[in-house]
Amino acid sequence: MQGQELLAFIVDKIDDMKGRDIITLDVRGSSSITDTMIICSGNSNRHVTAIAHNLASEARHAGLSLLSVEGQLTGEWVLVDMGSVIVHVMQDEYRDFYQLEKLWGGASQVNAQ
Repeated sequence: MQGQELLAFIVDKIDDMKGRDIITLDVRGSSSITDTMIICSGNSNRHVTAIAHNLASEARHAGLSLLSVEGQLTGEWVLVDMGSVIVHVMQDEYRDFYQLEKLWGGASQVNAQ
């Protein structure tokens, strides 16, 4: 699974757990570590952790490889690294503070629906 199919899979798994404000950014021209970043919000540390856990679990079940999952202990910002796609699941205050959308502002949004 790759490309649009992979992005749709990831967005679907985030949506399954009621992740909010999902943004998909194409960072191929700006990053040497990944092609796409997906950023979404959760309501609390438990919600953020649950979204990331569900995504990682479903990805493994689908036979996708995960390079790492970081931040699950605090649940403030959990990063799921799937190689060509990095997913940031964040509480609102951390998303507002770090403003990854602005940091990667030159990146174009991708429609993964």
